[in-house]
Order: sequence, then structure tokens, then C-alpha cells
Amino acid sequence: MTHHFFNARLINPETGTDEIGTLTIEDGVIVALDGEAPEGARLVDCGGHCLAPGIVDWGVKIGEPGERHKESFRSAGLAASAGGITTMIVRPDTSPSIDTPEVLEFVTRRASEARVRIRHMAALTKARAGREMTEIGFLLDAGAIAFSDVYHVATDTKALSRALTYARSLGALVVGHPQEPGLSAGASATSGKFASLRGLPGVSAMAERIGLDRDLGLVEMTGARYHADQITTARSLPALERAKNNGLDVTAGVSIHHLTLNEIDVGDYRTFFKFTPPLRSEDDRMAMVQAVADGLIDVIGSFHTPADEESKRLPFEEAASGAVGLETLLPAALRLVHAGDLDMPTLFRALSLNPARRLGLPQGRLALGAPADLVLFDPDAPYLLDRFSLKSKSKNTPFDGCRMEGKVLATYVAGTQVYQG
Repeated sequence: MTHHFFNARLINPETGTDEIGTLTIEDGVIVALDGEAPEGARLVDCGGHCLAPGIVDWGVKIGEPGERHKESFRSAGLAASAGGITTMIVRPDTSPSIDTPEVLEFVTRRASEARVRIRHMAALTKARAGREMTEIGFLLDAGAIAFSDVYHVATDTKALSRALTYARSLGALVVGHPQEPGLSAGASATSGKFASLRGLPGVSAMAERIGLDRDLGLVEMTGARYHADQITTARSLPALERAKNNGLDVTAGVSIHHLTLNEIDVGDYRTFFKFTPPLRSEDDRMAMVQAVADGLIDVIGSFHTPADEESKRLPFEEAASGAVGLETLLPAALRLVHAGDLDMPTLFRALSLNPARRLGLPQGRLALGAPADLVLFDPDAPYLLDRFSLKSKSKNTPFDGCRMEGKVLATYVAGTQVYQG
């Protein structure tokens, strides 16, 4: 069916524009911008609300295989569509890891249950142990979009350099987690006055800088394509900027939680605020926001990490890290717009356009011929978040009880409406 959206506030991250207009989709693609409604088209009055490219969320964890009780492809798809996410880039830190073509083919079949598009990253090394590389070529043929050991940071630098060299020969994208594993082992907070007062084992912000410097050195040596999944400290930014200025094929991301929360939010050991890496200082948070505004950090992701009640209702040091974020990514990110830190096109450049470009996907744009993956939302609609209303199986969100602004009204994937607010 042909749909004609009118009275829409079109958010176009590619052109950097935010203006009232119309958009027409047909056969799953965008066929017209700012034109009249074709005869027989279904008319959609957007009421002056925002119409933007669907979010491409890079770094989502699904519980299949091994932890389906925490999150399934079906429940994640429901949550993603309700959050305006039309493409999920799924992590390989499952049980077992996605490190063989057979496991990748299994999860690809299971992903058909979801309402949204799903692409899978595969492990860079077998069992994500950092010793023996996976069959990168076969995994690429089976549909892997990138390669990462996620939070298992390799300690064998020679093995990592070999994997990067092989990935380079195949044009594969490697996703690293910048962290010095020895310094960060056992830490649950960022070193400083707050961690000391709470008696929490801390890790210096320099651990991220050291890990990033190592990875960038290996990228310079091997020529590999590299993406740093989470940059969270101001100390890391000069190294990232130098790498880009020197022509290395490097991009970087940041989680929405490190853009909107800081270490003080942990309060009295609230485990829903425990993350990997841990929350940073307010100065670091503001530096990350500025880096996104400047384009130094390319991607914002939810880093959706479901955890059951049993793994969170523990002393802070023992509790599982991470939070769900598929449904809270957009309203949390809109805090940055309401605060005047980012404008809408810049926000969706990091949420949609940049991740799609980096991964070679056609999504993330409002352009003729682009896939009709869209989100219609009211950026000013206020509500109180109740974690038990979330569609994710797990309810571990740090925004429980918070006043949020921004509601998704409709989500479209390939021109088909998959969510109605």
C-alpha cells in the first residue's frame, strides 16, 4: 500500500534539516518528498509531530541461545518497535557465543520472530576467549555484519593482531571494547571520591584510554576497519581524534546511559545503575555529549542488556551489569535535545544515519529510494516510566519512576506499520 505522510516535521540527518513537509512511501521504499498525495494513497496526518528514519540500534543483547528467559527475539522485537527502533545489531555474547556459522544460522532463523530487522555480529575469537580467531570468512558468508568479543577484552595482543590482519584482508569490521583488562578486573565504579565514600572497587578512567591506545596502535599496524563500542571518558577523546585525523578507518560509539547519567546516580548502591564500563563523572558525561555534537563520536546505542531480578537483587559488587534500553533509548536521548545540547538532525545522525553507514546498510535516511523504515513520535509528550509496562522480558531500567518526554506514535519497517502508539 502507498502511504502519504503530511503535516510531518521531517527530521533528515543526511541533509541536517528539520522542517514541515510530506513524504510518500510505496512498496517498502520512499518514493517522494514534499509532493502531492498519489491517487488512492492512504493519508497519514502526522499532526506536526516528528517523522524520522527508524533507529539503528548497535549493540543489543538477546538471550537466545542460552538465556531466553531474559529476552527472546520476539520480546525484543516488540520492545524495539515500541521504541522506534527498526534495525537491531545484535551482540554475540550469548551462551554459546555466536562463533560458528551453525550458531549464526540458528539465531538468524530465530530472529524471524521479531517485528523489526535484525543483523548479527559474530565473535572475533572462538568462545570470545581471545586466543584463536573464528572462521571470519565463513561467518561473513553466513551473514555476520561485524565481529566482536564484546566485554571479553583480549590479553593476547599477538592473537588479536592476527585476527585484525585477517579481518582486514576480508574487509570485515571489528568492534572493540576499549578497556585495559587487568586494571578493570573486579571494578564496579569509576575511581574517585564517590567510589571511595561508597567503598566500591574502582577503575581509573585511564584504563579506557590505555585500552583504546592499544587497539588504535594495532589498527594502524594492520589497517583493519575498527569501531570502538563505547567511549565514555574525556581522556580517550584526543586519541580518537588523532586516529581519525591520521586517516585510520576508525569510528566510535557511546551508550545512552553514559550520555544521560553519571556516577552520582548510583546513589545508595542501586544496581540498576551498574554498567560496563561504570558510570563516569559529570565532566566526562558532558564531554561525551559535546563529542557527539561535534561528530567525533559517531553512534549512540542503547546497549540493551537484559538481566533477571535474581542477578540484580544482589550487593552492588556482585550484581550483573547492564540495563534494558530498547524502549527508553529515544526518550532518554531526547533529554539532550530538550536541554539544548543537540538538535534533532544531529541526534538522528548518531541514532540512525551513522550506524547504518558504518555497517553498509541502506537504512537511516529520508531519501528517494531509501527503505521506508520510519518512526513517528511526539518529542514533547510527558509520562512517568513504569518498568513493569516495558515489553522486554527483563525490567532492569535505571529510568524506572523517572519523568520522560517523547512518545513513539508509530513505527514502520519496509513500509509496514509494526507499532501503533
